[in-house]
Amino acid sequence: MKRINEYKRLFEIEGALELAPLKKKYRLLVKEWHPDKFPDGGDKAVEAEAMSRQVIDGYHFLVSIAPETKEANLEEFTETTTTAMIDDLQHKGLRLEVTFTDGNTYEFFGVNKQLFTKLLNSDKQLRFAKRKIFNTCVYRKAKSGTKEE
Repeated sequence: MKRINEYKRLFEIEGALELAPLKKKYRLLVKEWHPDKFPDGGDKAVEAEAMSRQVIDGYHFLVSIAPETKEANLEEFTETTTTAMIDDLQHKGLRLEVTFTDGNTYEFFGVNKQLFTKLLNSDKQLRFAKRKIFNTCVYRKAKSGTKEE
């Protein structure tokens, strides 16, 4: 959640996330912080390089969690979470990374340690995750792929 809020602040987004205003702000920030604007080098060039990377990373991250993106990929997400089994779980902070047996990996945000512990201790992890995580937490697709058997 910290990452989401940090990027929303960078792009001056309050409330719902919409792609059109995000894209407009992205273009303005890229122009403002493009490293080529500081050909002399120095501290400003280093700062511009770092900000440029942060703007690009933030844009791609926010696009991946935007409602329009999630809606466009809902069919694939639903198929993965209903037909594939959980292959691996990684939890750090409030982020849960779930790798499925079909090779897709999704990140879920806002999963605290208590919820993660309940998931681990559940005798039916996939069922628990469907009820408490998959349909309630902000998520994004981290990796895609089909696992070879």
